[in-house]
Amino acid sequence: MTAWAVGTPAPAASEPLVAVDRPKPEPATGQIRVRVTACGVCRTDLHLAEGDLPPRRHLTVPGHEIVGVVDALGAGGSRFEPGQRVGIAWLRSTCGRCRWCRAGSENLCERPRFTGWDDDGGFAEWAVADEAYAYALPDRYDDVHAAPLLCAGIIGYRSLRRTDLPPGGRLGIYGFGASAHLTAQVALAAGATVHVMTRSADARELALELGVHSAGLADAPPPEPLDAAIVFAPAGELVPVALRALDRGGKAVLAGIHMSPIPPLDHRRELFDERELRTVTANTRRDGEEFLAIAANLDLHVVAQPYPLGAANQALRDLAEDRIRGAAVLIIDDATSPQGATTR
Repeated sequence: MTAWAVGTPAPAASEPLVAVDRPKPEPATGQIRVRVTACGVCRTDLHLAEGDLPPRRHLTVPGHEIVGVVDALGAGGSRFEPGQRVGIAWLRSTCGRCRWCRAGSENLCERPRFTGWDDDGGFAEWAVADEAYAYALPDRYDDVHAAPLLCAGIIGYRSLRRTDLPPGGRLGIYGFGASAHLTAQVALAAGATVHVMTRSADARELALELGVHSAGLADAPPPEPLDAAIVFAPAGELVPVALRALDRGGKAVLAGIHMSPIPPLDHRRELFDERELRTVTANTRRDGEEFLAIAANLDLHVVAQPYPLGAANQALRDLAEDRIRGAAVLIIDDATSPQGATTR
């Protein structure tokens, strides 16, 4: 099968992905094999390709927003049927035995595995996954628009939960890419006031089109104090900016797996009055199920920019250079994922 793998990590402009020819994977016990039709391109894939996220092994196939059709079952497989559409996400497996797993916090598992980092992901024609960690997908989204839900959507949802935003609360969003544009819609649907701060003029325009209450520059103060903020941009210099924008008792959540260095924080200006700084580490399967149920009912406007599988390096470069509106998605099967579709 055709796949793209991370060769030597390097800036996206130097095309760090290399084309490889791999045997079609066989599903092990409890696994499913999926014929991939679409795979989202996440900023985590970019961090892996550029070396910000150290590769776990050489020539790993990235991609963890995988949509496809089950075409083979491993021994004991019973959760899905051949021909059923499923999604494969970032959290690939957990030990189920450590104190975090036993407490229901499997995202903090001491021995986790992740799709597209520990094991091959979806920048390929086929992928395998443990059926217990795969998802049924809402029928209202086609393959291109379902793909970003599987990480951008799920992680954004967990980040929103971590804010403890009160009903009708004031939320600030820093950076407005794949995850932020979905999270904003979930927050708006719940009655929040949403203010977006981002350096991209196109992203500010998109934010306003989606109904946010204001959109300004990344380092500009919002028009009112915030009850909570989510920093999606991997820019450490925005952390003190977000903290200063919080009202008393507000919470700032860092949503990404990688961030540039955070400047020293001033206790009085940025942390006093019981402001809190929180992080997000992966997600639980419960997060995924809850978010996909919300997405099934909301009919989210998923903005997707499609690329053929052969243009995987170009998709990463466009992401690195802020040329993506919404989410980038690789299309593996043109019959089910028309390249002409750009938004839902």
